[in-house]
Amino acid sequence: MKRTLTALAVIIAAAAAGATWYSESSKPQRSGELALEHLSAPVTVRYDERGVPHIQAANEADMYRALGFVHAQDRLFQMEMLRRLARGELAEILGARLVDTDRLFRTLGIRAHADEYARKLDRDSPAAKALLAYLDGVNQFQDSRPAPVEFDLLGIEKRPFTVEDTLSVVGYMAYSFAAAFRTEPVLTYVRDELGADYLKAFDLDWHPEGVVGQPLASTDWQDLNRLAHLSQQALVEAGLPQFEGSNAWAVSGSRTASGKPLLAGDPHIRFAVPAVWYEAQLSYPGFNLYGHHQALNPVASLGHNEQFAWSLTMFQNDDLDLVAEKTNPDNPNQVWYQGRWVDMESREEAIQVKDGEPVRLTLRRSPHGPIINDALGAAAGKTPIAMWWAFLETENPILDAFYQLNRADSLGKARAAAEKIHAPGLNVVWANAGGDIGWWASARLPQRPDGVNPYFILDGSTGEADKPGFQPFSANPQEENPPRGYIVSANYQPQSPTGVAIPGYYNLPDRGQRLDQKLAQPGVKWDLSNSQALQLDPGSGYAPRLLAPILDELRAAATNQEEQQLVERLADWNGDHELDSIPATLFNQLAYELTRVAMQDELGDAFFDSLLQTRVLDVALPRLTADDQSPWWDRRGTAPVESRAEIVKAAWQASLAHLRTTLGADSAKWDWGKAHTLTHNHPLGQQQPLDRLFNVGPFAAPGGHETPNNLSHRVGPAPWQVVYGPSTRRLIDLADGAHGLGINPVGQSGVPFDRHYADQAEAYIKGEYLPMHFNEEEVKANSRETLVLKPAN
Repeated sequence: MKRTLTALAVIIAAAAAGATWYSESSKPQRSGELALEHLSAPVTVRYDERGVPHIQAANEADMYRALGFVHAQDRLFQMEMLRRLARGELAEILGARLVDTDRLFRTLGIRAHADEYARKLDRDSPAAKALLAYLDGVNQFQDSRPAPVEFDLLGIEKRPFTVEDTLSVVGYMAYSFAAAFRTEPVLTYVRDELGADYLKAFDLDWHPEGVVGQPLASTDWQDLNRLAHLSQQALVEAGLPQFEGSNAWAVSGSRTASGKPLLAGDPHIRFAVPAVWYEAQLSYPGFNLYGHHQALNPVASLGHNEQFAWSLTMFQNDDLDLVAEKTNPDNPNQVWYQGRWVDMESREEAIQVKDGEPVRLTLRRSPHGPIINDALGAAAGKTPIAMWWAFLETENPILDAFYQLNRADSLGKARAAAEKIHAPGLNVVWANAGGDIGWWASARLPQRPDGVNPYFILDGSTGEADKPGFQPFSANPQEENPPRGYIVSANYQPQSPTGVAIPGYYNLPDRGQRLDQKLAQPGVKWDLSNSQALQLDPGSGYAPRLLAPILDELRAAATNQEEQQLVERLADWNGDHELDSIPATLFNQLAYELTRVAMQDELGDAFFDSLLQTRVLDVALPRLTADDQSPWWDRRGTAPVESRAEIVKAAWQASLAHLRTTLGADSAKWDWGKAHTLTHNHPLGQQQPLDRLFNVGPFAAPGGHETPNNLSHRVGPAPWQVVYGPSTRRLIDLADGAHGLGINPVGQSGVPFDRHYADQAEAYIKGEYLPMHFNEEEVKANSRETLVLKPAN
């Protein structure tokens, strides 16, 4: 027995030692020396207390090559997953359940477009040289260092990262903005199947003549809803960043305590681990920038130095149209286009499937764009639906744009860089130490025929789906040094200086209005402290606006003193979503139940689920509660015509029943922080027990849907999982740009078990800020480790 126990102890000890060695071998090397090919001189990489690299190089090429190497050390698996998602290659490592996702992304044309773009790329341009040097650094790390643990778990074989991969990831990011893909099917269904009176709640212009010339069959409606659902699930199940919204503002020196402009920014992106941004300070003689980088991109998407700073928000213009094509009865591969039958293009591709046979697919394209219901394979209905997407139809020199923006120290340079962003639409909010502030809504805005409403599926057999050209950049919303002394960007609908209509799937105005009201306060001088409070503001006027028309009906629905008190708490509530707020919990459950009881019977389960994923629902709910004559209040299939009061009563009762079941019978314990939590999910953390190894959280989360602290959840029943929110919070006062503040939602490293994997998660949820070290003295004082990359020959 003793010998057996001794042997078992030896085996366990050996296994533990092996696991420790294996875990340690895959962690980033942040100290010592390493040889790197193609360097012209040594590069010093100093890591601070958060694991942020501060790179000092002798020249630009060495700097970007070193960035590629250290970025891959921390984020190689994220890079791998993003390129596989964008290029439709996830099934090769995750199996047959990802075939539908791969088929969707192949159908979107991102892969083919990236390959063609790469073929035409001027490899001698500064941006292309930066990218090639960066990718060389990524590949040198991959070739010389142990694979991440996820590679071994999934059996991923290493292969070089390419220009095509980077451009494909840019396409994925653009697609994640494209709300039209998930919104137009449900709006068209409401219009064509329910009618104009039902559409009024969505605040859209309605055309009685319709836009689809031939009626869609029931199978076509099923297709469209399946596509909307597939589109949403593809983004959710991949566990990768999806861009959702954002806040940014710039305040001129006349309204700041320092007398210089101040920039604040917090882009709202789906939470995941690793976090979306990789922070790094890059420098060589004549260049110094602290930047936030996306995977496989050498140039910073957000950045600052002592001279200038910028942030981004989503423009959310509608740059994607769905087009129903009319096919030739004698030749299903022809569509009617500009007065004649035109052949559709087609190509064959194969999806490799782990432990399965390859899936072959035929991808078609009409003159309007890819036929997106080819994503459904053999199950597709009879009407081809094409996708016109600005990302596929513009020159879009976005790498050049951000390369220049990384160096834009003047208003003119920033404007010229912003003009090169064609798709996705982005708001660039910028400031410099010279006193300028600016905002440019950057996108190529398509010209559409008069009277065409792109919120609905268009008829490809007429000219309404055609795009005669694009608007000039001067038509884009923009401001430079406005007299009011500040600029706010928060995803609400902007106005063109030329009066051009700019359709889009914009967020509620409430968040932007709240920020504007705060920034407009007379006598307030803005600094880093009160700017933090504004970024962390958990309030919104949305809830009181939605509740006001139905408060008397809620009072009538209350059946006892406890319920009456709960109604009065809602009536007195200011909309703040603090951790201890009970009204916040009650309101969010009630908003869902109102939506469910009023709308699910008309839409059916599938389209109702799609509606819950759209931004148009946010607009619809306050309009619905304010209209007691809306047909949505009547329940289908019942003889009497129900009133708003009856539906409000049913929603109230359902809300209380659900909260009592979920959170307990005592309403005094329905705190928002107990029902509203944030977990950062890793792509492998969707399965137990891997969730315990890879996921980070849960954390009780303040804020809520469309508050400035936009820790947002989807409309649904309690409890609520935060889906997206500030992907970083940044504050830079350009009187002292070397002392900006920021935070990462999880950690700088994407390597499990590394000390920087989740070391900022608690500080983030508490609303803390950490310094972004910039000047030489502070970088030196806060360096914890130093890695020197030396030329290999």
